[in-house]
Amino acid sequence: MPGIAIVGYGYWGPKLVRNFLQNAAFSPVVIVEENADRLARGLRENPGAQGLGSFAEALQRADLAAVALATPVATHHPLAKAALLAGKHVLVEKPLATTAVHAEELVALAAARKLVLGVDHTYVYHAAVQRIREFVRSGELGQLAYIDSSRINLGLFQHDVNVLWDLAVHDLAIINTLTDERPVTVQAIGVAHLTQHIENIGILILRYASGLFVHINCSWVSPVKLRHMLIGGDKKMIVYDDLDGNEPVKIYDTGVVARTDEERNRLLYEYRAGDVYSPRIPQREALANLVADFAQAVQAGGRPVSDGRFGADTVRILEAAQQSVKNRGAEIPLTWK
Repeated sequence: MPGIAIVGYGYWGPKLVRNFLQNAAFSPVVIVEENADRLARGLRENPGAQGLGSFAEALQRADLAAVALATPVATHHPLAKAALLAGKHVLVEKPLATTAVHAEELVALAAARKLVLGVDHTYVYHAAVQRIREFVRSGELGQLAYIDSSRINLGLFQHDVNVLWDLAVHDLAIINTLTDERPVTVQAIGVAHLTQHIENIGILILRYASGLFVHINCSWVSPVKLRHMLIGGDKKMIVYDDLDGNEPVKIYDTGVVARTDEERNRLLYEYRAGDVYSPRIPQREALANLVADFAQAVQAGGRPVSDGRFGADTVRILEAAQQSVKNRGAEIPLTWK
């Protein structure tokens, strides 16, 4: 059975270690942490895990077939590249890299070496998001018209990425799994109240060739916490409230139809308000689904749902958003192969 090294035991590392130990697809599970106190804590909290103080040593171990990175964003590209060059499958915490060039390099390197590259976009594996995806992909909502998302709270402030890279990345992952279409233009504005360089409030607008319009509002300085997404189709609409533990998804048989009043020569609108349906959402940790998907890809030689290409697409949108912020909301065009 192949082993896996979990690199970094800060905020996200403990969650990865716990889920990989519970999954039992990898053995041994090794915590790699340079900080001796953190490493000791990790071994106390996870009796079934082993410990290493050196990333380089982990890459040299033949019994470790994979590496999961739970390290600062700036380290994702160099550490993932080193692991791939060492012949290891790699799971990277989101975002995959800080630039589209680096993200594409990792995708190409993994493909060339026939290794699995996964990105920890955990929301993609959330049961509620998967159920919404089923509704959207089935055509029950009709043609997607708009997505409006608010992801705001008080903190946690990041020191290496702004609020869009920290919070909007989740919304982009959700949107990118709902549709295969990618935006043709990106606009973003942001403001940094506490530092000169890291925006703590950001608004992101995406436009698609199909007419889909996406608006994302993110903040680290809100007195309330919201995780709210509206998904509108021309047949039905969905409200997704991630903070509602009982009914996170509600489907509205609601819509608006425009028609021309020829006698008065004006446009009229007809509103339809039908039933509201809340589907049952299975209670399973999203990260457990992600770990299982990554393990299956490693064992069977396939690709995880949130693979390197998926992660690179998200990075490209975020990079365009950052460019737009620096240019006072200029519209940045994107082309996709």
